Amino acid sequence: MALPTMGGFALQTLYDIVDMFWIGKISAKSIAGVTVFSTVFWLVEVLNEVIGMSSTSLISQNYGARNYDRTNRVIEQTIVFKIFVAIIASTILAIFLKPLMNFFSKDTEVIKAGLDYGYWRTFFMPVFFATYSTYTAQRMTGESRLPMIIMGTSAILNVILDPIFMFDRIPGTNIKGLNMGVSGAAIATVISTIVAFSWGFGALLKGKGKIKITLAGLFKLDREIDLKLLTIGLPSGVEMLMRSLSGAVLTKILSLYGSSTLAVVGVVSRLMGLAFVPLMGFSMGASAIVGQNLGANKVQRAEKTVFLAALYGSLFVLVFVLLANFYPQMIMDLFVHEKDVIKEGVSAVRIGSWSMLIAALSISLMSSFFGAGYTLPAMISSIIGRWFAQLPYVVIVVVFLRLPSTYIWFSFIVAEIAELFYALFVFSKGKWKEYRVR
Repeated sequence: MALPTMGGFALQTLYDIVDMFWIGKISAKSIAGVTVFSTVFWLVEVLNEVIGMSSTSLISQNYGARNYDRTNRVIEQTIVFKIFVAIIASTILAIFLKPLMNFFSKDTEVIKAGLDYGYWRTFFMPVFFATYSTYTAQRMTGESRLPMIIMGTSAILNVILDPIFMFDRIPGTNIKGLNMGVSGAAIATVISTIVAFSWGFGALLKGKGKIKITLAGLFKLDREIDLKLLTIGLPSGVEMLMRSLSGAVLTKILSLYGSSTLAVVGVVSRLMGLAFVPLMGFSMGASAIVGQNLGANKVQRAEKTVFLAALYGSLFVLVFVLLANFYPQMIMDLFVHEKDVIKEGVSAVRIGSWSMLIAALSISLMSSFFGAGYTLPAMISSIIGRWFAQLPYVVIVVVFLRLPSTYIWFSFIVAEIAELFYALFVFSKGKWKEYRVR
């Protein structure tokens, strides 16, 4: 379950990595602009998280209980609701994007890059949200290979389109491009995502085994399922909101150090995304298996799944940690050429990588809660880690001690340690073993 999901997420991560690679060819300030937009974007991504997390539990548990008709209805309702909330989110973001960009940065070049990239991503948000749902539906019903193939094809298409849309001449060739700059990176991602959605949605309509949705089912509201989609994942949505808000506060604080530091944040966050690939793979694989086994009342098997996910996730992330600590400058050289950005980035990559190793354990434990539909602990964990551990540490470092920005990167380790201790406490209590959402 995990390996195909990891493969898909690894290829999906190429979207952001490739975008950042090519945007870095323009300037570090362009990277900073996209970084600021990403911070703002995650504030509305919470709406996607609420329904997405609810659907994970509902689909996997009903599938595990062999209630296939209800599984299909949940998938149909999930897609419809995702599109609906995405329309709301994109409208709100389109209105407030420019004021928010001005809040985080006063650099006109940074703001322009963020807006050029952000408006395209904002307008097509319904497609992004719906695409995530097609992946979730397939994974939670045991079909993890097709999402990997779709995500991989989409990522490769993005790799090809990025330089074509961004530059006057495709780097390394004499082929004329469209010279759209940062906007071109966003357009390439939009086109790639539309292809992915069309493929994934078509596969669900065609069906496989007992899982097959219908167009008519998309227009039939099921109030019971809809209410669960809105409520089960609500704590998880609040968790993401609190995490995103803390990220926004952190970005604002880091902006005090200048656009170079914001550029480092952009590069490092994408690199951390690579480390999250195995963690998300094992988490989603474990969540699906936990949900299916709880649906079949096989509690011990569900518990064993979580322990194995923690072990395997840690081993995979350890490879990333070693690379980040031995070759940090080589990694930064791939994305930026400004010496001050590279120098700060080396420290950020080294320090930040260790937080991923700690996260491997806490995320694996959380998969038991997500599979069960017991999402409240995730919300509390995020509040503890980000608001009661990370941000107080950052305030002390920046406001009271006035230390260089290098010390801020340790805050991610502080946050992950706090979240891990809370996850261990809740997991050991065992309430998740008795939780059911069917």
